[in-house]
Amino acid sequence: MKLDRFLEERAIPDVLEKKNGKKIGTATEFLKQKQELRKMLAEWEYGAIPQKPEHLDVRVELVAPEFAAGKAPLTKLRFTATDRGTTFSFPVYSVIPKERAGKLPAFVFLNFRSHVPDKYLPSEEIADRGYAVFSFCYKDITGDDDNFRDAGARFLGNGRRAKDATGKIAMWAWAAMRVMDYVESLPEIDGEQVAVIGHSRLGKTALLAGAFDERFRYVISNDSGCSGAALTRGKIGEGKREITRTFPFWFCPRYNEPTAAEDLPFDQNALLALIPPRHILIGSAEEDSWADPTSEFLNLYATNRVYRLFGLRGLVTPDEIPNAPVSLGEGDACYHVRRGMHYLSRTDWNAYMDYIDRKRQESPKK
Repeated sequence: MKLDRFLEERAIPDVLEKKNGKKIGTATEFLKQKQELRKMLAEWEYGAIPQKPEHLDVRVELVAPEFAAGKAPLTKLRFTATDRGTTFSFPVYSVIPKERAGKLPAFVFLNFRSHVPDKYLPSEEIADRGYAVFSFCYKDITGDDDNFRDAGARFLGNGRRAKDATGKIAMWAWAAMRVMDYVESLPEIDGEQVAVIGHSRLGKTALLAGAFDERFRYVISNDSGCSGAALTRGKIGEGKREITRTFPFWFCPRYNEPTAAEDLPFDQNALLALIPPRHILIGSAEEDSWADPTSEFLNLYATNRVYRLFGLRGLVTPDEIPNAPVSLGEGDACYHVRRGMHYLSRTDWNAYMDYIDRKRQESPKK
């Protein structure tokens, strides 16, 4: 098999091997292994994942009933988390279609801006497809910089900067989990049909949120590349050295040490392995060599070994690296690659909604 040979050349650590060297052969064994993988990723890459707060209050600040021609009102919400006697609040925006036959599927979308709609967020088109979307701007949680003293970083980091101290990606992922706390409480939303989605650095964040929070049925990473969906060993474009030199604050201090990718006890297959038996959707762009579509595809393909433990097919693909444009969505995972550059486009959104629509049709009716 060509793809198997490509993976062998990468020499990535085996997620189906225990610390004692014994191989994992059942889903029950792997469910225990998941805790070890989460612990390793937190200690070595993303930092400690902030815990659920003691209390979360959500209040409506503004409603725009005329949004999307009145088909799907826009609501601005204020989330306030309380923990250890301190509070932190941030805005979230919801667009929920008024007309619906049964409960709606939904997206939790991490965006670069608070605008609704936005160049990365075609809200009306998403609503027309029958999906609700809950979005927030990542900088409303904490800045995309090395400032760990702003309100969000203080609340979530608890002043720690040890080797496994919480990085910014983990802080943004925490916010996506809090939005899910709210979404699953809404009677109009199907809590078992919720996707978390992000692009680029926020695609890394969506993967982390989905890996640590199993309430997300669909975990969607668009063009996330290094330290996200792409394998680090053998990767072209941005590697560990480049990303930690430019964005060290995304990760825990330990990941920023001058350790070669080959010397780490894991690769990004450990992150994707935490998502099965749920659905992984990986999107790439043909010209995005910095993210490296081939390394993103091979990582998803590697996850098939985990899917098979659960009696699932995972990614169904010909035995070759795919060329754009194509969406491989027949199985329990989806790989989508389009022509063009690093971007979250309508083409991407529609490919993801097409896949979710198919999976929902396959699900037993309640």
